[in-house]
Amino acid sequence: MVAPPGPELSRLAESYGIATSYRPSPDRTVAASATAVTLTLAALGVDAGDPAAALAARERELRARLLPPTVVCWSGSPPAFVADLPEGTRLHITTEQGETRAAADQLPPGVHRLTAAAPDGRTADAHLIVAPPRLPAPPGRSYGLLVQLYSLLSHRSWGMGDLGDLAELTSWAGRALGAGFVQVNPLHAAVPGAPTDPSPYRPSSRRFPDPVHLRIEDIPEYAQIADSERLRALRERAGRLRESVLEKGVLIDRDAVWELKREALELVREVPLGPGRRAAYADYLAEGGQALEDHATWCALAEAHGSDWRGWPPGLRDPRSAETARARGELMDRVDFFSRLAWLTESQLGAAQRTAREAGMPVGVVHDLAVGVHPEGADAWAQQAYFAAGMSVGAPPDAFNARGQDWGLPPWRPDRLAESGYAPYRQLLRALFRYAGALRIDHVMGLFRLWWVPQGQPPTEGTYVRYDAEAMLAVLVLEASRAGALVIGEDLGTVEPGVREALRERGVLGTSVLWFERDWEGDGRPLPPERWRADCLATATTHDLPPTASRLTGEHVELRDGLGLLTRPLDEERAEAAADTGEWLELLARLGLLHGTGGGADPSTEEAQIQAVHRYLLNTPARMVGIWLPDTVGDRRPQNLPGTWDQYPNWRLPIADGEGRAMTLEDLAASARLHALVEVLRAP
Repeated sequence: MVAPPGPELSRLAESYGIATSYRPSPDRTVAASATAVTLTLAALGVDAGDPAAALAARERELRARLLPPTVVCWSGSPPAFVADLPEGTRLHITTEQGETRAAADQLPPGVHRLTAAAPDGRTADAHLIVAPPRLPAPPGRSYGLLVQLYSLLSHRSWGMGDLGDLAELTSWAGRALGAGFVQVNPLHAAVPGAPTDPSPYRPSSRRFPDPVHLRIEDIPEYAQIADSERLRALRERAGRLRESVLEKGVLIDRDAVWELKREALELVREVPLGPGRRAAYADYLAEGGQALEDHATWCALAEAHGSDWRGWPPGLRDPRSAETARARGELMDRVDFFSRLAWLTESQLGAAQRTAREAGMPVGVVHDLAVGVHPEGADAWAQQAYFAAGMSVGAPPDAFNARGQDWGLPPWRPDRLAESGYAPYRQLLRALFRYAGALRIDHVMGLFRLWWVPQGQPPTEGTYVRYDAEAMLAVLVLEASRAGALVIGEDLGTVEPGVREALRERGVLGTSVLWFERDWEGDGRPLPPERWRADCLATATTHDLPPTASRLTGEHVELRDGLGLLTRPLDEERAEAAADTGEWLELLARLGLLHGTGGGADPSTEEAQIQAVHRYLLNTPARMVGIWLPDTVGDRRPQNLPGTWDQYPNWRLPIADGEGRAMTLEDLAASARLHALVEVLRAP
């Protein structure tokens, strides 16, 4: 029996935003354990050994506080925090632009410095975030392609899709297909080491991209490499690696790709930069500042001591120690190498977005922000003060997973974020928006609360910790509006009441996947298209779900059965999946959407049914409609199968046709099936 927290411990926890219970369903409440609550408080620096004494101290602190460390003001609305100040309190505001003000209204957007002085002698300094009230709506309705970049190989790729392929895809999709955007997986820097975790959702750093995505030949200095024989040998090895994936059914091997590219990049670095390029690199170093230096230092130290900084010599575990400063000086050549790789990668990311816009895309590249970072990686080392030690992000038990989930990602501390004016969050967003037309935020509910799991405890022994959602949203809206970018929140699954409404109020689009859109408050049947929300990206599937062909045929059930993932008898799973698909096909037929292609194909074929699914999406009011690129050629294999690790080749499959034959970008461009599906979405 789990012991719930007592009244003092509960009040203490709630004062720090720690939940003492949660509701997995509207009719059920589960209490958090006293152990989970106590350990979570400890991760926030609170000793709950004597809950009554700790609570009394906390209440005294809150009563004495004039202002919280960060306050929010939405442009055009009265500053709400002013109403909580004693009458006669004087304000002094220094804006980002260096101006001084004595009132909090009519301030320019930005993160300003606020000082308050109350008549009773209390003073307070705070960060004042001023943000536009909402993001603008997308520029008209558009459709686009969704793809895992590594899976999209061309005849120029070195064994996995790269940023040259992304630029080529956006140019072709914008000019030839009329697409408005291309959404890709997170391109964050991975934790090095063999084998590297192939998941793009457990990165070393979210702030900096991974140079494994570089198109080596597109680097300006590539043409001046002196060692032509060594370069020729590298290209031959790259060609063999590419052909093994495309023609021999070999899985994408990120480590092998990086080994080749790293060798080539060492050659590239031997070429001196011209004056203009050197000036551009100097600007990048200056703009990157401490964050870039930390990231490159971690990379250099990882070369010397291994990728898990927690096992480094004690002095090097602190990014601000004298030992680390000394090591940085000794490794300055390698620090510069990794700084230059970040510059080259961000340059090609920017070029891909420019190519997309030049091709007529109103949005361009939609990048993906992972929910967290790997505990061994660069961000966890450089930003230790902002992460909760001994904690991991996950999900509580629910109807789909009775054991809960532990994602192995350390959470940000909400108190430290607020004290800094959300500096690391702002820097992260500003960096990503430099080359993004839009940003998809994985598990956007994490802006409101996250499930913290104490290290060594099962996911059932966690609890929710709340973040200041208004501040998190204000920073998001501020940085996105500065960049002129859209934001899409991945809000699938269990979402607490009020979250979707708060996101919609600020102009953040949601995510709607066809198979999940049912009348859950009514008869549970498929939701008619006119009842879908407009402020969303509508799709038929995602990287974590079966491709549409697999769902229509029921093959996804057979796959899960073969891997031992079913929790019920196979016949029951088959029957439920068939009934689910049957209801959707019945609705598609009733709406007159299930018919053959222009050539009069049989409407019962899988291709015709996939087209009907996308006609349905077009009939919803969704502002953005996405096609999962593998769906265009009948690919049946999911890119990721949740619940598996080495039983299934997650994140390592190239796009393939219905027979499992790998298809290149050039093959896709020539595919009649792809063009027929695209015409569905281009139809008036």
